Amino acid sequence: MLKRKIGRLGYEGSVVMFGAASLGDVTQDEADQSISFALNHGVNHFDTAADYGDAEVRLGPIISEVRNEIFLATKTGQRTKEKAKAEIYRSLERMKVDSVDLLQLHAVGTIEELDKCTAKGGALEAALEAKEEGIVKAIGITGHGHQAPVTHLEALKRFSFDTVLLPLNYYMYSLPDYRAAFDELMAEANSQNVAVRVIKAIAKAPWGEQQERNYATWYEPFDQQEVIDACVHFVLSFPGIAGFASAGDIHLFPKIVDAVERYGSVNNEEAERILSSISGYTTIFGSPTSIA
Repeated sequence: MLKRKIGRLGYEGSVVMFGAASLGDVTQDEADQSISFALNHGVNHFDTAADYGDAEVRLGPIISEVRNEIFLATKTGQRTKEKAKAEIYRSLERMKVDSVDLLQLHAVGTIEELDKCTAKGGALEAALEAKEEGIVKAIGITGHGHQAPVTHLEALKRFSFDTVLLPLNYYMYSLPDYRAAFDELMAEANSQNVAVRVIKAIAKAPWGEQQERNYATWYEPFDQQEVIDACVHFVLSFPGIAGFASAGDIHLFPKIVDAVERYGSVNNEEAERILSSISGYTTIFGSPTSIA
């Protein structure tokens, strides 16, 4: 399993993160099988959130047993210090652990949400207090949507976050405004040695209204191995990316791991050929507005 340093934290994390977004939608036995598959294939980077239903509960039984062998990240979607602090303690209890390696302020994809988190009495204060207590080792920020790069760039000017987590895939990077904003964020993150981790690597499009939803993702994912290979190649060959989160559906996870294990078998030209020729490939975040 390919590993890369998680920014200034120095931890050698698997480049594919076990994304637990939909783990709460499966049984405990199914969750255990998927987590065990990840561990058996060298995945040591697990990313969940308090907002992911019972995902933290599903992680708990196995994760608590291998806590010292993995990098464990969770998120709080609360915006006030009081509520965020309570949620952090709740996450530890649900996962049966004493601490997490990374606590992220969740879904901060606009300046308005950033303002709430960084205001006096905001969630950032809870994260800092938790770090002082030793139950959180590092602090990050995450965001969805087309405004995420601009928002996270501003976030890095306000506070020295250890990590950022935001969307990146071939289609989104083809949008001129998103590309410019993402590149600017990458430059600043690199200058601060902030780990850039990405999501939605294999997202294809929003689900159609009449379309059968075969996967536990809120968007239509790619599921053909050749296309997944190209998507994984794109994000992993991107300079400065520490890793990417797998799509939440446990049935897609083995295909994603397979693509990572064969990283290098697809070259840039082949990935470009595959991804540029896909019909219906678009952004899952609605029509992009001006990002500047």
